[in-house]
Amino acid sequence: MADRKFVRINRLEEGMIIDQAVIDRLDRVLVHRGARLDAFVIEGLEKLGIPGVYIGTGVVEEEKKDPMAEIEASITPVIKNKIAKLREDDPAKVQITEAVRKRISAGIQHLYNNTDDARFTHTSNVITNDLLTAIDENSALSVDLTELRTNNEYTFRHSVDVATIAMIIAKNLGMSTTEMHDIGIAGLLHDMGKSKIDPEILNKPAKLTEAEFEEMKQHPVLGYRILQEKKDFKDIISLAVLQHHEKLDGSGYPMGFTSEKIIKYARILSVADVYDALVTNRPYKKSYSQRTAVDILMSMTGGLDVEVMKTFLKCVILYPVDTIVKLSNGEYAKVVKNSLTSALRPVVVGVESGNVYDLAEDINCANLVIE
Repeated sequence: MADRKFVRINRLEEGMIIDQAVIDRLDRVLVHRGARLDAFVIEGLEKLGIPGVYIGTGVVEEEKKDPMAEIEASITPVIKNKIAKLREDDPAKVQITEAVRKRISAGIQHLYNNTDDARFTHTSNVITNDLLTAIDENSALSVDLTELRTNNEYTFRHSVDVATIAMIIAKNLGMSTTEMHDIGIAGLLHDMGKSKIDPEILNKPAKLTEAEFEEMKQHPVLGYRILQEKKDFKDIISLAVLQHHEKLDGSGYPMGFTSEKIIKYARILSVADVYDALVTNRPYKKSYSQRTAVDILMSMTGGLDVEVMKTFLKCVILYPVDTIVKLSNGEYAKVVKNSLTSALRPVVVGVESGNVYDLAEDINCANLVIE
């Protein structure tokens, strides 16, 4: 963008393109340069007390048409009827209202920026209760990660994603509401120690040096100490934060514990943490596709709890019903039913041919995958 102008906060409009990065006091990027403003971001900037930002005034390339919408529009009535007959709703998913998203976003930012706040524990409980209510209100047994977007900043969003995924896993494992609440708090706060890491290391857009990585590996210990100082967090929550990067084969950190020393909460957090990190863009790496992320996760059976991993794969929705996907045979298809045993292999219907592909059960589809 060649031209830009300063626009005061009360003159900002949805759709404007921001021509600067918005950085917090820990040098973390809250809004990236080039982002398109919406009402949520504008309200967030106002709450931060920012008087205004630079907006690009150059000609913005016209948004391209959504190819999937064009494919959807091309489906014939006959095939639409077949899709309707085969279609089965996904299991109830976690639903978070816009008001709750805003409250969670503000709360998690406050926690990470104010670790010494006297109401730290209270705020943690309030956010976790919001997530627990979102799960309980519609008897949610699954989670669609495309709907879990509370904030544009990685650390905050990742914390909410991990907490929600961990709570859903816990529910599917038959754990109690109290245990779900505790693991939700541990998920929200699992990266709290990063608030004590040098921002230059935390936000480095390249691979860390060995010394920098050694410092980064201390964030579970730093997070553990923050919670221990509060005196009112259960020990099991603090231990889960301390152990969330440990691996069953002893290859993890910071302690190098093996399976007999790693608590269940930490095993659940580890699966949620690894998956969400893999599918999220970072300054130093692009995200993996959901398919690749699951493949990577399944290859880590030596370090991750297999029971937890299998439970996660049953409750995460990678391809929500009604999603249009591309198959490895070159055909586009619409998802009509998800498999309870294989998140990567739903039942789909070809949008041109009308062919039904049961990717999980039909042996004739063994070599067919979603690209």
